[in-house]
Amino acid sequence: MDNIIVYIDDASYAQQQLSPMKSEASGASGTHWILVSCPPRMTRYVGKWVTHSTRQNWRKQWSDKLFAQVQPAILTPGDRLTTVVANGSLVDLTAQLIKDIGVARVLDARRPKFAEDLQPVTLNQPTATDSRWSLPGAVAGMGAVLMLAAE
Repeated sequence: MDNIIVYIDDASYAQQQLSPMKSEASGASGTHWILVSCPPRMTRYVGKWVTHSTRQNWRKQWSDKLFAQVQPAILTPGDRLTTVVANGSLVDLTAQLIKDIGVARVLDARRPKFAEDLQPVTLNQPTATDSRWSLPGAVAGMGAVLMLAAE
């Protein structure tokens, strides 16, 4: 059985990423899909007024909705599905999952976010861009305003 660990945070984006993987993974013995949801962080203002158990329940409900959307698109007869809600470091979670299930392929199907570096899921995961050269939007906007004011 082929093991595939998939990190997701958006159903439509994940389905686009998983469709080629699904056709490649379909085999006689089936596939064991380990879906790991990465719920968004609550703002500090909301987190200030919400208890820890309420926050965990919200993360669980958010993840269940995401799994319900992605599950029908990837499962075929003979496949197994395990769902996990990510807490803490994704690199540590990946290492723990691989230790538990054995050899597995890891797919990062999280939607890229503008001006935000996503947390890596493995130690040797390549980064898309060099963050040293990224320019924050506020700095670029202030530079444009200063250039207009100078003229």
